[in-house]
Amino acid sequence: MKAVVFTLGCKVNEVESASLMSSLENLGWTTSDKLCPADIYVLNTCAVTREAEKKSRQLIARAKKCNPDAPIYVCGCASQKDAGQFAREGVKFVCGARGKQAVIAAVCADFGGDADAACRSVYPKQVRTRAFIKIEDGCNNFCSYCVIPYLRGRVTSRPPQDIVREISKTAALEVVLTGINISAYGSDCGTSLAKLLSLIGDCGKRVRLGSVECTVIDEEFLTACRSVPGFAPQFHLSLQSGSSAVLKAMNRRYTREEYLKKCRMIYEFFPQAAITTDIIAGFPAESEEDFLQSLSIIDEAGFARVHAFAFSPREGTVAFSMKDIPAQVKSRRLHELLKKAAEAENAFIRSREGCVREVLFEDFNGTYTGGYTPEYIKVYVPGRHEGAGMVRLLSPMNDGALGELVR
Repeated sequence: MKAVVFTLGCKVNEVESASLMSSLENLGWTTSDKLCPADIYVLNTCAVTREAEKKSRQLIARAKKCNPDAPIYVCGCASQKDAGQFAREGVKFVCGARGKQAVIAAVCADFGGDADAACRSVYPKQVRTRAFIKIEDGCNNFCSYCVIPYLRGRVTSRPPQDIVREISKTAALEVVLTGINISAYGSDCGTSLAKLLSLIGDCGKRVRLGSVECTVIDEEFLTACRSVPGFAPQFHLSLQSGSSAVLKAMNRRYTREEYLKKCRMIYEFFPQAAITTDIIAGFPAESEEDFLQSLSIIDEAGFARVHAFAFSPREGTVAFSMKDIPAQVKSRRLHELLKKAAEAENAFIRSREGCVREVLFEDFNGTYTGGYTPEYIKVYVPGRHEGAGMVRLLSPMNDGALGELVR
C-alpha cells in the first residue's frame, strides 16, 4: 500500500509531513512526498495567504487526477481556518494544524493498525541532505497582517534534550532549526534559543537557523552561535518593511534603526555573514515614502537575498479591516522590490567570486550538481557529486553561482 503525503507552505509543514510519513511507514505503508498514483493521499495545507489557501483547495482535484478512487485526508493551517472548504466527495477526513497525528488514527480506523504504536517516538523521515528539526510551534507576536498565531496557537517549545537527541540520530550533513517563531524558543519553559545552541555544540554537522526576529539578536545569542563549530552564518532576519511607521502598524515591535543596528552586530560577529529577509509590498499603511525606505534598506543592510511579496489581506487579522492599497500600486511596488532584490543577490554572489566554500551537494540535473554554501548560496558544479566538497565560486549562474570543485 502506498501513501502520498503532499505539502504546501512552510518548513514546519514539511517537518510535520515528514513525521506523518514516518508513522505511515511504521504501519507498513510506502510513502512519497510527490503527487503520484497511490492508495491514499494526505494533503497538508497552508493558509498564510489567500493564494496559498486557494492552492490548498485545488490539491484535492490534483490528487484525484492521480487516483480518483483513493481516500483523501486533509490537515494543516487552511483546514484549521475553515474545515468546511474541504468537505467534498473523496475527502475522508479533515483536521487542522494542531494534532496532525489524528490523520494516522483516521488511516488506522480505515485500514487497520495501531496508531499509538505508529506515532510513538517518531522522528521525521529524512528525504534530503538537510534535515529540518522542528524546535517549537506557535507564535505570540500577533503581527497585524498574520493569521498563523490564531491557527497554530501560542508558543510551545520542544524539550531541548529531545532536539539534541534527534540531531544526533539524523544522518543528514546539515540540520536546520525551524518552527513558527524559533526566536521565542524556550520562552514558555525557562530556556532560550541561545541556550539550545550551546547544548547542541559540536554535533558534527552544519547547523543552520530558520527565520529569526531581530529582537533575538544580542551578544549572548551571537556568542552562542559562534560557539557551534558547524554554525552556518546565514541569518534570515525577518524585516517586512523598511519604514518604522509601517513596522508599527504591522505590530512588529522594532524600528528601522533598531533592525539595522542588529545587522551591524551580526557583521561584527560574522564578517562573512549572509543576511536574508522578507519584505511585504503594499501594506495598507505604506505610503510612497515608506515604500522607498523599503527599497533603500536593501542596500543599507547589505542583504544577500530578499523574498518580496505583495500584501494579502487575511480575514481575522487587524490589517484585514484597514483600507487596502490599489492592486496596480502593489504590483508596481512588488516589481520594483523584486528588481532591487535581484540586484542585491547578484552583488552578494559577485562579492564571493574566487572564494572557496564547503558545499553540501543535494541534487543532480543531468549536467550540474547543486548544493549550498554555509551562506546559503546555491552553487552548480559540473558533473555528479555527492556528500560535501570544497568549491571555488566563479560567477553568478541561474539562482546562484557556478563553481569548480577544488577537492
